[in-house]
Amino acid sequence: MFKKRGEPEKGFLAKHKTLIGVGTLLGAIVGAGILAIPYVMAQSGLLLGFILTVILGLSLLLVNLMAGEIVLRTKKQHQLTGYAEKYLGSWGKRLMTFSMVFSIYGALTAYLIGLGETLTAIFHWGNPLVYTVICFAIGFFIIYKGVKVMGTVDFILMGLLIVVILSVTIVSYHNINIDNVTAFNFAKFFAPYGVILFALMGIPAVPEVQEVLGQQKEKMKKVLIMGSLIPIVLYLLFAGIVVGIIGLDNFQILEPNQRIATVALSIYSSPILGIFANLIAILAMFTSFLTLGTALIEMYEYDYLFSKTSALLFTFSVPLLIALLSLSNFITVIAITGAIAGGLEAILIIFTFWKARHYGDRVPEYSLKPHLFLGSLLILLFGAGVLFELLLI
Repeated sequence: MFKKRGEPEKGFLAKHKTLIGVGTLLGAIVGAGILAIPYVMAQSGLLLGFILTVILGLSLLLVNLMAGEIVLRTKKQHQLTGYAEKYLGSWGKRLMTFSMVFSIYGALTAYLIGLGETLTAIFHWGNPLVYTVICFAIGFFIIYKGVKVMGTVDFILMGLLIVVILSVTIVSYHNINIDNVTAFNFAKFFAPYGVILFALMGIPAVPEVQEVLGQQKEKMKKVLIMGSLIPIVLYLLFAGIVVGIIGLDNFQILEPNQRIATVALSIYSSPILGIFANLIAILAMFTSFLTLGTALIEMYEYDYLFSKTSALLFTFSVPLLIALLSLSNFITVIAITGAIAGGLEAILIIFTFWKARHYGDRVPEYSLKPHLFLGSLLILLFGAGVLFELLLI
């Protein structure tokens, strides 16, 4: 079902590996988080939200590069759990398994719920659960076809996503209220932390990026840098537009699930803008659903030796069940998932990177400095975020 390391490519994918690699990483990063960012930034204020986004974005750029070097220093193909086991031992594998399963199941659940609600908002007909099942079936089919198909789909969908975001900016910039943009509340500086971290996380896609590149592994560093920086720009642009139009007061009038950015825009802006915004939601969530779903299947198949059928079943049964039973709240689940699972995942990657530099069994196409000081600071940052979110639960 999945390409193995170095398997030759054909057609479009063979000619545009850099673009497909960037699309694969973007597909994992840009998802449901973009829909929750405007509301949490409205709580803290755009300026503080922007600062936090840049800090976390650059931090995760370094973590992604560390993950890329881990992959390139290792001959055998793994997902993150397998690399953690190889370099940290059984305790590393168990913790990485928890963080990956927690984060990906949370993300897949959010995507299914969000897709159902967004499609309902567009068509104004039917039950959101019906659209959820339809999206699930389409995503299941694409993922079953494997990474090769998925990389191409991610690239196309991410290109459309960028076009839609730029279209929203052009159509709506004159509707921005300057008071909404300049307001801030320093006491809420860390309120957006979990959501922003969730929105920027895409580490499980790093091994998939290496698979897409095949023999052209020398492009890995460039792909990871591009794929990590583009979401920062997209989020700042989108959040600025949405918060400028809606503002915190209008957000707080809405029901919790109406605080999804696209739903709020549908209520407070023109119908045309609402359609554009909902297209953003669909494109963003569906691309991440494809990439992260594949990452979890690979973990079960590569690192726990599940059969293909069992890996598919374990990956998709849990989020579909939670979505159909309506057991989750969109923004709350995203915040908890990002802060706890995302923070733990990043910490483990840093420790794994330090070990892989000494015990790797392959010469990598690029090599970072040890970054002992920066790595330690990031461990403190992500660790504090985990504790902060646990105290809020």
